[in-house]
Amino acid sequence: METYVVQTELLNYNHSTIQKLIRNRNWAAQSTREQILNVYNYVRDEIEFGYNRSDYIKASEVLQDGYGQCNTKGILFMAILRALKIPCRIHGFTIHKQLQKGAMSGWYYHLSPQEIIHSWVEVLYNDKWLNIEGFIIDLPYLTKLQSKFKQCTGSFCGYGVATDNFQNPAIEWDENDTYVQKEGIVQDFGIFNNPDDFFSLHQQNLSALKKIIFSKVVRHLMNRNVRNIRQG
Repeated sequence: METYVVQTELLNYNHSTIQKLIRNRNWAAQSTREQILNVYNYVRDEIEFGYNRSDYIKASEVLQDGYGQCNTKGILFMAILRALKIPCRIHGFTIHKQLQKGAMSGWYYHLSPQEIIHSWVEVLYNDKWLNIEGFIIDLPYLTKLQSKFKQCTGSFCGYGVATDNFQNPAIEWDENDTYVQKEGIVQDFGIFNNPDDFFSLHQQNLSALKKIIFSKVVRHLMNRNVRNIRQG
């Protein structure tokens, strides 16, 4: 299990800001169940859904940003869990770009690749690996999205969500798997010990120019769309 609790370049849990967060929340003194639940809720709701400059950024930078998406929130979640000696690993996928429609729109939606790199975190708890994906979308954003599309009671795909139960997605952790984008998955790349290994092999299918445009322009437009929904 040592493999699943080591620090890496991306999972830099010894960084002062992450250690300070753990101390301030008193997570080290809690039971394993409380630790997973409280870290999960923190990453889901206090780190807002949004788009960072890249998937490949350190946990401390995600914490500093205060927002993230599947890959970057997952990096922060894993880093905190490993700091607490809770074994975790990453499972890599692609999702269809339709999942991002609404958060991404107009010319930049049409220029984006058909499949987008995605991941969730697997956490070892009571000798079982649990799939943890439901932390991606913060509750204030999801609540406003549900209100905006209140007529939808079944499957929903768009605005960063892909679920078969839009009004009651499986995002509450009670020693269970959690999901909020699973229904958008296209390819399964399998399990990796850490995000560093995963992203060294699988990155967004964007040219160098498109990566710059995404980092400098597109993600800010997407974050604006997400903020507008969250603020109602």
